[in-house]
Amino acid sequence: MGKKAPGPTVETVPQGDNRTRLVCPDCGYIEYTNPKIVVGAVCSWEDRILLCKRAIAPSLGRWTIPAGFMEIGESTAEGAAREVWEEAEARVSIEALIGIYEIPHISQVNVIYRAPMLGPECAAGQESQAAGLFAWDEIPWDELAFPSVRWSLERFAAGGGPWVGVAPPRS
Repeated sequence: MGKKAPGPTVETVPQGDNRTRLVCPDCGYIEYTNPKIVVGAVCSWEDRILLCKRAIAPSLGRWTIPAGFMEIGESTAEGAAREVWEEAEARVSIEALIGIYEIPHISQVNVIYRAPMLGPECAAGQESQAAGLFAWDEIPWDELAFPSVRWSLERFAAGGGPWVGVAPPRS
Protein backbone atom coordinates (compact mmCIF):
# COMPACT_ATOMS: atom_id res chain seq x y z
CA MET A 1 0.00 0.00 0.00
CA GLY A 2 1.41 3.40 -1.05
CA LYS A 3 2.10 6.29 1.25
CA LYS A 4 -0.32 9.20 1.18
CA ALA A 5 1.17 12.35 -0.38
CA PRO A 6 1.68 15.10 2.22
CA GLY A 7 0.40 18.62 1.80
CA PRO A 8 -2.43 20.18 -0.17
CA THR A 9 -4.10 17.43 -2.19
CA VAL A 10 -7.84 18.11 -2.00
CA GLU A 11 -9.58 20.64 -4.25
CA THR A 12 -12.30 22.38 -2.29
CA VAL A 13 -13.68 25.81 -1.45
CA PRO A 14 -12.25 26.59 2.01
CA GLN A 15 -14.59 28.01 4.63
CA GLY A 16 -14.86 31.78 4.22
CA ASP A 17 -13.53 31.65 0.63
CA ASN A 18 -15.28 31.71 -2.72
CA ARG A 19 -12.81 29.86 -4.97
CA THR A 20 -11.61 26.31 -5.29
CA ARG A 21 -8.17 25.89 -3.74
CA LEU A 22 -5.83 22.98 -2.95
CA VAL A 23 -6.17 22.18 0.75
CA CYS A 24 -4.26 19.77 2.98
CA PRO A 25 -6.79 17.44 4.62
CA ASP A 26 -4.41 16.77 7.54
CA CYS A 27 -3.44 20.26 8.69
CA GLY A 28 -5.82 22.56 6.79
CA TYR A 29 -3.05 24.43 4.92
CA ILE A 30 -4.46 26.25 1.87
CA GLU A 31 -2.37 26.61 -1.29
CA TYR A 32 -3.06 29.99 -2.94
CA THR A 33 -2.05 30.21 -6.59
CA ASN A 34 -1.67 33.84 -7.58
CA PRO A 35 -0.70 35.70 -10.76
CA LYS A 36 2.98 36.14 -11.64
CA ILE A 37 4.39 39.65 -11.80
CA VAL A 38 6.58 40.45 -14.79
CA VAL A 39 8.79 43.54 -14.48
CA GLY A 40 10.58 45.24 -17.33
CA ALA A 41 11.62 48.47 -18.95
CA VAL A 42 11.67 50.35 -22.20
CA CYS A 43 15.29 51.46 -22.15
CA SER A 44 16.64 54.27 -24.27
CA TRP A 45 19.98 55.75 -25.17
CA GLU A 46 19.65 59.08 -26.98
CA ASP A 47 17.12 58.34 -29.77
CA ARG A 48 17.46 54.56 -29.69
CA ILE A 49 15.55 51.78 -27.94
CA LEU A 50 17.19 48.72 -26.35
CA LEU A 51 15.82 45.38 -27.56
CA CYS A 52 16.88 41.81 -26.84
CA LYS A 53 16.48 38.77 -29.08
CA ARG A 54 15.13 35.92 -26.94
CA ALA A 55 17.29 32.82 -26.45
CA ILE A 56 14.55 31.00 -24.54
CA ALA A 57 10.97 29.91 -25.17
CA PRO A 58 8.39 31.17 -25.51
CA SER A 59 9.01 33.29 -28.61
CA LEU A 60 12.56 32.03 -29.10
CA GLY A 61 14.42 34.24 -31.60
CA ARG A 62 11.96 37.13 -31.39
CA TRP A 63 12.65 40.63 -30.09
CA THR A 64 11.55 41.99 -26.73
CA ILE A 65 12.21 44.67 -24.19
CA PRO A 66 14.18 43.40 -21.17
CA ALA A 67 11.60 41.90 -18.80
CA GLY A 68 11.04 38.87 -16.62
CA PHE A 69 9.55 37.54 -13.42
CA MET A 70 9.95 39.56 -10.26
CA GLU A 71 11.97 37.91 -7.49
CA ILE A 72 11.10 37.67 -3.79
CA GLY A 73 12.45 40.60 -1.77
CA GLU A 74 12.75 43.16 -4.56
CA SER A 75 10.65 46.12 -5.61
CA THR A 76 9.21 46.23 -9.11
CA ALA A 77 11.75 48.94 -10.06
CA GLU A 78 14.65 46.88 -8.67
CA GLY A 79 13.39 43.86 -10.56
CA ALA A 80 13.14 45.82 -13.82
CA ALA A 81 16.73 47.08 -13.47
CA ARG A 82 17.92 43.55 -12.65
CA GLU A 83 16.17 42.13 -15.73
CA VAL A 84 17.80 44.80 -17.94
CA TRP A 85 21.21 43.74 -16.63
CA GLU A 86 20.50 40.00 -16.93
CA GLU A 87 19.13 40.19 -20.47
CA ALA A 88 21.11 43.06 -22.00
CA GLU A 89 24.05 43.78 -19.68
CA ALA A 90 23.00 47.42 -19.62
CA ARG A 91 22.80 49.81 -16.69
CA VAL A 92 19.74 52.01 -16.40
CA SER A 93 18.07 54.57 -14.22
CA ILE A 94 14.46 53.61 -13.56
CA GLU A 95 12.62 56.85 -14.21
CA ALA A 96 8.85 56.39 -14.24
CA LEU A 97 6.08 53.86 -14.64
CA ILE A 98 4.94 53.51 -18.25
CA GLY A 99 2.04 51.31 -17.31
CA ILE A 100 0.64 47.99 -16.25
CA TYR A 101 -0.33 45.38 -18.82
CA GLU A 102 -2.65 42.66 -17.56
CA ILE A 103 -2.81 39.21 -19.16
CA PRO A 104 -5.54 37.40 -17.19
CA HIS A 105 -5.66 34.27 -19.37
CA ILE A 106 -2.08 33.38 -18.36
CA SER A 107 -2.27 34.97 -14.88
CA GLN A 108 0.36 37.64 -15.50
CA VAL A 109 0.62 41.30 -14.59
CA ASN A 110 3.38 43.21 -16.41
CA VAL A 111 4.78 46.34 -14.73
CA ILE A 112 6.77 48.34 -17.28
CA TYR A 113 9.04 51.32 -16.59
CA ARG A 114 10.74 54.04 -18.62
CA ALA A 115 14.50 53.62 -18.06
CA PRO A 116 17.17 55.81 -19.65
CA MET A 117 20.45 53.92 -20.10
CA LEU A 118 23.52 55.21 -18.26
CA GLY A 119 25.62 54.56 -21.37
CA PRO A 120 25.25 52.88 -24.77
CA GLU A 121 26.93 49.64 -23.66
CA CYS A 122 24.84 46.51 -23.99
CA ALA A 123 25.43 42.84 -24.80
CA ALA A 124 23.40 39.64 -24.91
CA GLY A 125 22.82 38.21 -21.45
CA GLN A 126 22.14 34.55 -20.64
CA GLU A 127 18.55 34.61 -21.90
CA SER A 128 19.31 36.63 -25.05
CA GLN A 129 20.78 35.75 -28.43
CA ALA A 130 21.51 39.42 -29.10
CA ALA A 131 20.96 42.88 -27.65
CA GLY A 132 21.07 46.15 -29.51
CA LEU A 133 19.95 49.73 -29.81
CA PHE A 134 17.37 50.49 -32.51
CA ALA A 135 16.14 53.77 -33.97
CA TRP A 136 12.32 53.87 -33.91
CA ASP A 137 12.05 53.12 -37.64
CA GLU A 138 14.48 50.18 -37.26
CA ILE A 139 12.43 48.34 -34.63
CA PRO A 140 11.55 44.87 -36.03
CA TRP A 141 7.81 45.33 -35.42
CA ASP A 142 6.87 42.09 -37.20
CA GLU A 143 9.35 40.12 -35.08
CA LEU A 144 8.29 41.27 -31.60
CA ALA A 145 7.87 38.48 -29.07
CA PHE A 146 4.60 39.47 -27.41
CA PRO A 147 1.70 41.95 -27.75
CA SER A 148 2.83 43.45 -24.42
CA VAL A 149 6.13 44.51 -26.06
CA ARG A 150 4.32 46.47 -28.77
CA TRP A 151 2.02 47.98 -26.14
CA SER A 152 5.02 49.01 -24.01
CA LEU A 153 6.84 50.61 -26.94
CA GLU A 154 3.71 52.48 -28.04
CA ARG A 155 3.06 53.71 -24.47
CA PHE A 156 6.70 54.84 -24.27
CA ALA A 157 6.34 56.80 -27.52
CA ALA A 158 3.09 58.34 -26.27
CA GLY A 159 4.83 59.61 -23.15
CA GLY A 160 3.88 56.78 -20.84
CA GLY A 161 2.21 57.59 -17.57
CA PRO A 162 0.22 55.27 -15.37
CA TRP A 163 -1.98 53.32 -17.71
CA VAL A 164 -3.47 49.88 -17.63
CA GLY A 165 -3.78 47.76 -20.75
CA VAL A 166 -5.53 44.41 -20.80
CA ALA A 167 -4.71 41.68 -23.26
CA PRO A 168 -7.72 40.43 -25.19
CA PRO A 169 -8.98 37.03 -24.04
CA ARG A 170 -7.78 33.98 -25.95
CA SER A 171 -10.20 32.91 -28.64
